[in-house]
Amino acid sequence: MRKSVSEWCFPGDMPMADRMALAAAAGFEGIEVALAEDPDGSLRSLGLLTVEALDAQADTIQSMADAAGIEISGVATGLHWAYSLTADDPEVRAKSLRLTETLLRAGALLASDTVLVIPGTVAAPFGTPAAPVPYDVCYERACEAIARLLPVAEEHQVRLGLEPVWNMFLLSPLEWKGLVDSFDSEWVSVYFDVGNVLLTGFPEQWIRILGPRITRVHVKDFKRSVATLAGFCHLLEGDVNWPEVMEALREIGYDGWLTAEVGPQSPYAPEHLIHVTAQAMARILAM
Repeated sequence: MRKSVSEWCFPGDMPMADRMALAAAAGFEGIEVALAEDPDGSLRSLGLLTVEALDAQADTIQSMADAAGIEISGVATGLHWAYSLTADDPEVRAKSLRLTETLLRAGALLASDTVLVIPGTVAAPFGTPAAPVPYDVCYERACEAIARLLPVAEEHQVRLGLEPVWNMFLLSPLEWKGLVDSFDSEWVSVYFDVGNVLLTGFPEQWIRILGPRITRVHVKDFKRSVATLAGFCHLLEGDVNWPEVMEALREIGYDGWLTAEVGPQSPYAPEHLIHVTAQAMARILAM
């Protein structure tokens, strides 16, 4: 397994080249870049990656990574929260499909064989309150969206890495297994997040049930006693049973990227956070 870090761990105003240099200096082998949105509605990575100049910017990002001696471990986005594939508004669903198609293209340009996708949302635990989408309707819309995206994923040779998140949807590993298997396609997989499932389950059980369907892993920690978004904490400071998680990952033969996703709730200064996170991940990998 290889050590990666999400660019969401860095200060928002830090240039991409500096993020990559800091990540490499801390001992990370990879960095996950993210597609975000400008105020005018265009899409961009935090710093660089825009739809309008995707090809040129992807080349720039790759050149920066090469210069820093680090690989692009994946491409993610937070925009599926704002533009859900299962929203009630058909225009929002259409925009989400276009966003995900762009995400797949970005993955191909940056040689990432998996991109992070939130397949749908019944209700989100943050942001502007909205009427929840009925669970069964959410499931139907998610399946429809994935089916429409599959030809694009195959065209670009990039997997849809569906991530378990706090969206009140797909709440058990058996549901995830059934969803992925229903497509019988190598282009649908799971981007597993260790910390996201800890509130209601045991990540080591999820890993063993999902097995080879897992093609990427996010690592973060969580304190069950807090039981809110404030419970997410720095690695090794929460309730994740890391020895069990690592044993489960090895049992299923996972040998891919482990990408740290530690947010602004961390008590560490931004630059120090990257080094502390890399050290924690080294300890986890040694378990």
